[in-house]
Parts: sequence; structure tokens; C-alpha cells
Amino acid sequence: MIDSNKTPELFIVGAGPGDVELITVKGHKVLQQADVVLYDNLANKELLTITRDDCEKIYVGKQPYGKHTTQDEIHELIKHYAFTKGKVVRLKGGDPFIFGRGFEEILFARQHGIKTHFIPGISSMQAAGFEDIPLTHRNISESIWVVTGTKKDGTLSADLRLAMQSNATVVIYMGMKKLNDIAATYIEAGKGSTLAAIIQHASLPNRKIVRAQIQDLPGVAAAAQITHPAIIIIGAVVGLGL
Repeated sequence: MIDSNKTPELFIVGAGPGDVELITVKGHKVLQQADVVLYDNLANKELLTITRDDCEKIYVGKQPYGKHTTQDEIHELIKHYAFTKGKVVRLKGGDPFIFGRGFEEILFARQHGIKTHFIPGISSMQAAGFEDIPLTHRNISESIWVVTGTKKDGTLSADLRLAMQSNATVVIYMGMKKLNDIAATYIEAGKGSTLAAIIQHASLPNRKIVRAQIQDLPGVAAAAQITHPAIIIIGAVVGLGL
């Protein structure tokens, strides 16, 4: 039943890279006020303890390459709870506007007359700093290319070949399933010796990291049992802290 006493609102909130203390102060405050939280697989569940006791908490996660809540189902949940409960927080790991589909949800909500708000989060690529990997460094890397490892059709993004032509740090999200293809692309271009790293669970106590030349990275990752979700960083900055 629609509650006419409550304003339907959607807050797209970045949960950060894992460590609960890395959520923004504004995100923390909004969680305290939430009537409903729709939370992702990559959002730290400890953040749910910030909410009120009467806040409804609903898991809408997407296991990589496994069972998941469809985007259409998430949209319908946003609409339902915004009009029946009021303040809906969509809690997403990292930053919702970096391969997080956050703006799709903003647009959907606006189309249905729901007031929208965006609260950014620290992205997992920024958490690379915990491993002494700066994304830029003077005279080493003058820019950053942020690329999706797998497009909607399942293919590797063609942008990777463009990124390889510069000295930019290349950051690949959702790339673990395409790791062999990524390494082969660098090898074919004569860049197989480029340094690279994979970081899993960045900012958490159970995080894992491997560093190797990109041509060796698939084997090194397999030996270390690093799987998805993880972030791949390629470029000279990977070796600066060694």
C-alpha cells in the first residue's frame, strides 16, 4: 500500500572497497535514516548494523557468473519500496557510477517520479594504494584508463588495445574471466613484460595480491587461487613500491 505521508526517495550510495570505515560520512548518515536498504554482494554486510532496527534490509546481490537478482527485478523493488516505505538506500560496493549501473537506477527512479540522490564511494581501484600502487606517478604514468574486462555481449573491450598504446595505468574491472585473453592481447602487442597486479578484497584483512609480468599473470593468479571479484592493474606503477 502506498504511504502518502512519505516522500518516495532513492539514495544511490557507494559502500566503498570493503572496509566499513571507508564509507563516507554522508553515506553513514543516510543509512541511519533509511527505511529500506537494497544491498549488493560487494557491500560489506557490517554496514547494515548502522541502520535502524525497523529498517528493512533486502539482498539483491549478483554473484559473478552465477545466480543473481536481475536489473529489472531491482528496478521493481526500488519502485515498490519507495512508494510503500519512503526512503530507499541502494547500497553498492565501491562507487556506484564506476561500472556499478547506479545511473541506470537513477534514471528509472526519475521516470517514476521518485526523488533521487547520489552519494559517491571509494572505488576498489583507489584501494590499490594500500598495496603501495599509486594509480599515477610523476614521470611514470600521466593518466589512467579504466576499462571493463567483459562487455555486455561477453567480449573483451576493444578499448584495451587503445590503452596499451600509452604509458597510462590500465585498470580493469570484471576482468578475471578474461585474464587469459588480456594477457594474450599484451603478448601479441609485444608488451608481455609489462608489470601487472591483481588485488582481491582490497582494504579487507583477507585481501590477496599478486604481481607479475602480464604474460605470467594468469598462472600466478591460479597458483595463488585468486578469483573474482578482483581488480587488475597494469603498468609501471605496479612496481614502484617494491
